[in-house]
Amino acid sequence: MRFGPVAPEDAVGAILVHSIRLKGLAFKKGRVLSAEDVATLSAAGIDRVTAACLDPGDVGEDAAASRIAKAVAGLGLTTSAAFTGRVNLFASARGLCVVDVERLNRLNLIDESATVATLPAFAPVEPRQMVATIKIIPFAAPEAVVAAAEALAAEGDALIRVAEFQPLRTVLIQTRLAGTKESVLDKTVGVTRDRLVALGGELIGEVRVDHTEGAVADAIVSACVSKPDLLLIAGASAITDRRDVLPAGIERAGGMVEHFGMPVDPGNLLLLARLGDMPVLGLPGCARSPKLNGFDWVLQRIAAGVPVTRRDIMMMGGGGLLTEIPTRPLPRASATETEPVMLRAPRIAALILAAGQSRRMGALNKMIAEVDGKPMVAHALAAVTSSQAGPVVVVTGHDPDAVRAALAGHEIRFVHNPHYADGLSTSLRAGLAALPADIDGVLVCLGDMPRVTPDMIDRLIAAYNPVEGRGICVPTVDGKRGNPVLWDRRFFAEMQDLAGDVGARHLIGAHADQVCEVPMEGNGALLDIDTPEALRELGT
Repeated sequence: MRFGPVAPEDAVGAILVHSIRLKGLAFKKGRVLSAEDVATLSAAGIDRVTAACLDPGDVGEDAAASRIAKAVAGLGLTTSAAFTGRVNLFASARGLCVVDVERLNRLNLIDESATVATLPAFAPVEPRQMVATIKIIPFAAPEAVVAAAEALAAEGDALIRVAEFQPLRTVLIQTRLAGTKESVLDKTVGVTRDRLVALGGELIGEVRVDHTEGAVADAIVSACVSKPDLLLIAGASAITDRRDVLPAGIERAGGMVEHFGMPVDPGNLLLLARLGDMPVLGLPGCARSPKLNGFDWVLQRIAAGVPVTRRDIMMMGGGGLLTEIPTRPLPRASATETEPVMLRAPRIAALILAAGQSRRMGALNKMIAEVDGKPMVAHALAAVTSSQAGPVVVVTGHDPDAVRAALAGHEIRFVHNPHYADGLSTSLRAGLAALPADIDGVLVCLGDMPRVTPDMIDRLIAAYNPVEGRGICVPTVDGKRGNPVLWDRRFFAEMQDLAGDVGARHLIGAHADQVCEVPMEGNGALLDIDTPEALRELGT
């Protein structure tokens, strides 16, 4: 890749490295300069621009990031579209982030141009939470680097995946001594049940027996009748040795003790055992508390179907000091202001405007005009529902029953605009008022644009990042702006104040600092069907 200042006339097809802002001119970093752009720059008196020019053998940043993301991503993950050389991976279910750290490090050592960052291995994740990000540092990566990353990712199982929590059926055995309080045992049942339910499991049985080897063995045999997936044993007295009461009782019942102790505090005195294929855990005393401890780390892996071996436990020391430290500003249980915000996929609703009167179409309602064998508005809906956008709101006005019938059978919300004859702004206001309160932004789609694709929508969502100045994402074709447009929720109030037969297009100029132009292939972002002639040309 060549990098540096070039004359505008030599920059066609090059990537702009630094944003250019002059009166009436705003080209952002990363723009691929067209012949028209170059002419505009020259007319503005600019004789040098800093640009990156790809050489043969270079892979553009978006293509490189997409290839590496596809190679490293396994089950339980969804992949964003690429934008500015970045692809994000999100969890599609509750579970554990499983990362082959050794291979991940090898991948990041291939070359400085390609990077992959993940959550810590075995971190619990929620649906839509960001698990990993793939970023190409310059504007392109060498083909050899991308191919090497792909080859490394193919060496074994998925380099990154989410192991979904399974519904564990669990039995809890508790032992008691002469002075054991039933209230303590009751609390342990509640805390254990809460832990299991949080991971999608259930406590199917609980029994209390004397703190003796024989009583523990008998309780284990009885518990196996219900065929649980996991057996937990909480002793009235902490386990102090492999030959103590709980491990001895496990072995007497036919089980095998695999490991005692772990380099995690609290949680040091955990016992790992097995009875046939069923894992058996002797609990440390801290398991009676809801605070995070080593037992949680082992339980989470078992719930996610991730094997836990003696070696796995012995390698948990890095990060295993979970005890509160004096310098912590607040106790963990109340540290709401110091907790990091969970990165997640943005929730972008889709608003399809289908209320117009189709005056230029004559007697035909263009929303239900047939395009490729189905109503035109159904193409707009198909693009949205096949993308990462959702939920979907459709605004009707003129001929609402026909539009509803054309979109029947889909999980969407219809909103009728009785004032549709007063112009587009009324439909926009009606649609915005019907959106859920917890969305981050909205994609405003026109029902008469049948060539918009799911990939186009996903690219707009991938570009969206208001923190980085991308709160209004606009598709472009050869530098010309089109539709649909993605709006951050901060602009909803201004959009609600619109009047007449205009959309929110003028707000783009008013908030140029938040505008991100997203180049698209094809003319789908520019093609709207307003006349019978345009409809006929669409079919040719």
